[in-house]
Amino acid sequence: MQVFKGNFFHTPVYGKVEYLRNGLLLVNERGIIIDLVLSDNPSYSEIFDEARTNGSLIDFDDKCVLPGFVDLHIHAPQWPQAGVALDEPLNVWLDECTFPLEAKYANIDFAKKVYSDLVQQLINRGTTTAVYFATQHLNASIELARISSNLGQRAFVGKVVMDNQEQTHDYYRDVSSEQAILDTEKFIKAVRKLGEDVKQGVYPVVTPRFVPSCTDQTLEALGKLAKEYDTYIQTHCSEGQWEHDYVVERFGKRDTEVLADYGLLTNKSIMDHCNFIDERDGEIFAKHGAAIAHCPISNAYFANGVLPVKRLKQQGVKLGLGTDISGGFSPSLYDNIKQTVISSRMLTDGVDVKVEQEKRGVFDSKVSILESFYLATKGGGEALNLPVGTFEKGQIFDAQVLDSSHLPGFSMYKTPSSQLAKLLYLSEQTDISEVWIQGIKVK
Repeated sequence: MQVFKGNFFHTPVYGKVEYLRNGLLLVNERGIIIDLVLSDNPSYSEIFDEARTNGSLIDFDDKCVLPGFVDLHIHAPQWPQAGVALDEPLNVWLDECTFPLEAKYANIDFAKKVYSDLVQQLINRGTTTAVYFATQHLNASIELARISSNLGQRAFVGKVVMDNQEQTHDYYRDVSSEQAILDTEKFIKAVRKLGEDVKQGVYPVVTPRFVPSCTDQTLEALGKLAKEYDTYIQTHCSEGQWEHDYVVERFGKRDTEVLADYGLLTNKSIMDHCNFIDERDGEIFAKHGAAIAHCPISNAYFANGVLPVKRLKQQGVKLGLGTDISGGFSPSLYDNIKQTVISSRMLTDGVDVKVEQEKRGVFDSKVSILESFYLATKGGGEALNLPVGTFEKGQIFDAQVLDSSHLPGFSMYKTPSSQLAKLLYLSEQTDISEVWIQGIKVK
């Protein structure tokens, strides 16, 4: 057993911070928090002294400790193009940059180099759990799972499926629906075998790129495959205007309804973006227990709208955050936490000043910094049905340790909410001195 002493910030309740000053977290050999002891506990001194004597104490001193972040949406192969062509229309960004890049992952050496760098870069920024789109290539996708496992990150990895000839390039697609399903099943089995010896966990994810890229036959087969193997599912859902309209024209239904009909909307589904889902869609999400990966930076570039986070939370929909590398340029969830707040204020106030103020925005849509932090931590854990994101008994010990000494005015503001806000708004990557995943230090 290890005993971690530190100043822990977390949000067990949406929008409310809890500060555990000089708390002791008792973590077993499986990386699970088995007890929390605060300084007013009569046993505190005895537990602290015994841990210090037997060498099981890890003391973070005066540093601040946050839960590890959960990034629900990352296009791992797009890492080399982060920051490129973001001022171009979506079709140009995809056809001239993204798809030619993703096609390069047929080269396994290229894949290893990129994926090794990305996973470590994410860990360095406090991301302890990551949900990845890989590419259409079977071997390279398995390699991403292996690299995440070796570097200590908890990973959910999907081999991307895209077989619709009308919506995919001939140089980058599955050769047939049958081959796509066969490769997906091989991928599931390979990653599950790999995960047998991975303490923090690595999981296969059934991954149709999105409805337009797949034939009806493939969507149906993927739903059956996910049910047979009880896997996680991820895809883009009603991300932007074009996708939303295309699905309605092709099926006469909304994206949410189509995915539900094919068995792809379950309590193990992560649906990415979802900016165009309405109240009825929200009811369907809540009914099925499906989660949304909110990607606010990427949405600002390509999604043609702002996700109504507050409304969806009120409907009981599970929500977390995603960077959407590289539609989002930043690999940091700190940046996306901030953008969630910014985007929600723009949604509330509106952006077209020629419209009357009372009619300009969507009333009561603001998201606070504490609520956004919840989405990046406990919200991500809820989306994945995993006990991560807080420092409570029974939770997995994932943590990032930050030095607040240089943050302007940090010591002047004594309330935990103000101090946490400063950490979230002003911390840089260099301020994260340590990262722990499942009780193991990985940075």
